[in-house]
Amino acid sequence: MDDLSLLSASTTPVPNSPEDAQLETFVNTHPERNYVITFDCPEFTSLCPITGQPDFGHITIDYIADKKCVESKSLKIYIFSFRNHGSFHEAVTNQILDDIIKVCSPRWACVTGDFMPRGGISIKVKAEFGEK
Repeated sequence: MDDLSLLSASTTPVPNSPEDAQLETFVNTHPERNYVITFDCPEFTSLCPITGQPDFGHITIDYIADKKCVESKSLKIYIFSFRNHGSFHEAVTNQILDDIIKVCSPRWACVTGDFMPRGGISIKVKAEFGEK
């Protein structure tokens, strides 16, 4: 647990982009079994890379941990880092999945981005890794 620098920090700096954010992990205490961990992020915001207008969505992250679990405060800061970041919905959803895979090598993971309508059309993107 000594590696969890963000959890023990008294201030919470918000990076300007997801590339600058630090996702932290801790040891999975039950690696012998499959269990699904779900993070629900109903107030996700990012920017349209073309217009710079804000995009609002609901991100759900489901995964089955192997040796490591994602620490939730670092994930919150990581998610906040998208607020000033321009990216299409498809790219956002896949980037979150890629970054989860990179830090904790889950057995299975699924990231769903359910974005609010823009111009009368809402977009839902689901990216998945591994076998459940």
